[in-house]
Amino acid sequence: MISRVQNLPPWNLFLFPRSSAPSLKVLRNPNFRKPRFTISLNSQFSDHSDAGLLFRQKILYLENHLHVDFRKAFRENPDSRSATLSAVKSVEVCLSSMGLELSAVGRVLDMYPQLLTSDPDYDLYPIFDFLLNEVQIPFPDIRKSIVRCPRLLVSDLDLQLRPALKFLRDLGFVGLNAITSQTTLLLVSSVEHTLLPKIQYLENLGLSHKDVVNMVLRSPALLTYSIQNNLVPKVDYFLGDMKGDLSELRRFPQYFSFSLERKIKPRHRLLVEHGLSLSLSKMLKVSDGEFTARLLEMRLQSSTADG
Repeated sequence: MISRVQNLPPWNLFLFPRSSAPSLKVLRNPNFRKPRFTISLNSQFSDHSDAGLLFRQKILYLENHLHVDFRKAFRENPDSRSATLSAVKSVEVCLSSMGLELSAVGRVLDMYPQLLTSDPDYDLYPIFDFLLNEVQIPFPDIRKSIVRCPRLLVSDLDLQLRPALKFLRDLGFVGLNAITSQTTLLLVSSVEHTLLPKIQYLENLGLSHKDVVNMVLRSPALLTYSIQNNLVPKVDYFLGDMKGDLSELRRFPQYFSFSLERKIKPRHRLLVEHGLSLSLSKMLKVSDGEFTARLLEMRLQSSTADG
């Protein structure tokens, strides 16, 4: 890879002086370091003339070094069968240079075998450049972003990532609410088919646009939940069985992050059974033990008041 510096495409210039690309921001991060898993081409994985031996070396590299299921990789990405070992190693070098440890590299490649035949210069470094210089994720947090959402590495920059970033920033994900390594997974969501429909669903409940924006800024995970499998059943239970008011959802949007069957319904039914009530936050945010203790205390207070 180093020998190709003179012919690197513009995307890779963020790793080198950009005298020829003044429009791009130069990456000057003191934490940027050389790959921790640099592999010499003269190592035990060296290319040999025998095709069968080369193929076997690649299988051993995938299976024993990266812990990638090579059968799955070859099945889902047939081109990886004919990819050279040095090309596959360049992908590991790229990912490790951005802070991913070997185990994380293996998990990412096992999850998305198409990356095994990617060209780091054209397919991967542009994504890292986008995260560092456009989303402005600090270098130490790049690893967190990728580990939380490896799909970032296989998403189209112009068709997916940039439109999602613009939509989210227009929505209010700026300043203190800016996208971080915790919320970069929102960037892989389709604006038209995922993000916008969820905003519209919440507004159709009777919440104002301002209310909905405040809700998703306080609980960004709202934009990751399925409308049919999460939002609809929880709203139906809240408005129906719980006879709740939308204002409480506005105050506590984290309601949607709790399991309907394992937490919301059981706790609500216990309260109803004893003629008691709690706000959503007090009902859900505490552990099972704390909820049981709170319920007992409320029952005692209720019986004392009746007496």
